[in-house]
Amino acid sequence: MDLTRARWRKSSRSSGNGGNCVEVADNLPGLVAVRDSKDPTGPTLTFTPTAWRTFLTQPPTRT
Repeated sequence: MDLTRARWRKSSRSSGNGGNCVEVADNLPGLVAVRDSKDPTGPTLTFTPTAWRTFLTQPPTRT
């Protein structure tokens, strides 16, 4: 999967101390990519825009 055109942005909920940072690229047609900002060449999760919206809007479940 080619993510060279991805424009990554850091989550607004990421802390400013360099920990627990998530970056999202949602500028690619039909794809939303997510990565750890501390490991930009590491693994990337990809979602369809519909799956990403569902992930963002569903309340957490308690187990």
